[in-house]
Amino acid sequence: MTQKKHDPNSKVIAENRRARFDYFIEDDLECGIMLMGSEVKSLRDGGANIAESYASVEENELWLINGAIAPYAQAKTWGHEERRKRKLLVSKKELAKLWAATAKQGMTLVPLVMYFNDRGMVKLKIGIAKGKKNHDKRETEAKRDWDRQKRRLLKEQG
Repeated sequence: MTQKKHDPNSKVIAENRRARFDYFIEDDLECGIMLMGSEVKSLRDGGANIAESYASVEENELWLINGAIAPYAQAKTWGHEERRKRKLLVSKKELAKLWAATAKQGMTLVPLVMYFNDRGMVKLKIGIAKGKKNHDKRETEAKRDWDRQKRRLLKEQG
């Protein structure tokens, strides 16, 4: 029985924790992202925020819009724009699926997590989501509170 070694290259850069509260995540998809050198170095320092961002299919290409990557201090001359549109890399088949979900079914493309994979490449996991109404959010919160209370009661008894 061999244990899988933890790869120092793979780590979570940014996570959109609010996404699962605000949306019903129907499906998810891993995609690559086109970055400049200074953006990658900034991500290695952990300077990213995908909480207010979303993905969109425009002119047969997938884009990450409003994703923030902090400026890299050492790249003064050849730095990058913090909130520029970044192209996401997916196959044509996946792109057609995403376009159909957004255009025909009224779904939203929400970034869930940005991370370095085991090869050290930046990846973005996108969720195909449907927005929750306020009563759905209250229901989710009530279920979470009940689960927390249930664990506490079981812990006290055992």
